[in-house]
Amino acid sequence: MRLRERACALHDDDTGSAPVEFVLVGTLLTLLTLAVVQLALAVYVRNVVHDAAVEGAYHGALADTHPADGALRTRALIDTATGGGLDATVTATAEEGASGPEVAITVTATLPLVGLIGIPAGLEVTAHAPRESFD
Repeated sequence: MRLRERACALHDDDTGSAPVEFVLVGTLLTLLTLAVVQLALAVYVRNVVHDAAVEGAYHGALADTHPADGALRTRALIDTATGGGLDATVTATAEEGASGPEVAITVTATLPLVGLIGIPAGLEVTAHAPRESFD
């Protein structure tokens, strides 16, 4: 009978469970926090690439500039915002749009999954701006 009483006493004992719960819950919360931070970084990179493409398209569409100047401006803005750590390809083209000539800037960048490391060419953004002239 004593053995049975001891087994029941050990079964109902909660001693030592707090550190185990702390480690399990702490690990889960840490992973959740890191996932939210990574999602925020991916959204930030997408917004930077989009805004840089729009700014570059409008710069390249000015009457006294060439579309390649818009591509250079886009590249400079992306490098400034990300510290040069984002692998992105920027192309500029002069096109004929529905309302006349326009400049298109296309940025193909890495979609970040862990820090700035991620899927190469996983993010593509194109911005259009109407071409200005002195006429």
